[in-house]
Amino acid sequence: MHAMQYEIALPADYDMEIIRQRVRSKGHLLDDFDGLGLKAYGIRERDTGGSPVNAYAPFYLWADPQAMNRFLTGGGFRGVVRDFGRPVVQHWQGLFHRPGPARGTPPSAFSRRITRLPQDADPATVIADALAGHEELAGTDGVHTTAPALDPRHWELVHFTLWADAVPDAAGVRHQVLHLSAPGAGQLATGRQW
Repeated sequence: MHAMQYEIALPADYDMEIIRQRVRSKGHLLDDFDGLGLKAYGIRERDTGGSPVNAYAPFYLWADPQAMNRFLTGGGFRGVVRDFGRPVVQHWQGLFHRPGPARGTPPSAFSRRITRLPQDADPATVIADALAGHEELAGTDGVHTTAPALDPRHWELVHFTLWADAVPDAAGVRHQVLHLSAPGAGQLATGRQW
């Protein structure tokens, strides 16, 4: 499993209805994309939910890395590049995936929290502690899906959680979910990814 996200910063006075309309008209195009586990079409809207900025920031969990490559070099992503320029695409190795009690409810939000592993810490210990936290989180009411992942280049963990309702303050940066494409959610391995 691979996690992936890009964030397109938008001007403070940007009409976010443009992004909402874009997702309404194009979001369904990935509803049957082979190899995609899920895509949460996320936005951050200035002065909403504590966000200081406007941004379009979708998050992906890929069941198949070849599908991720096909997406990034294909027509759908060309549209993003054409309309917004080529964004930096972050991607991480999936460490864990677990659906939560709200998996049958369309998510309204997702949170993303990035933590850097301390220089003197044993990566295996830090990762084991993070996975234990996500295992517990996966049983929490309101959790749709949780999935931590690792960037070994910078030794960072990304903690990604989809929520049916409100996002707790401690969960990280909040994003409103406009649409969820989940054609291969059942193909994402459950539990630890090694």
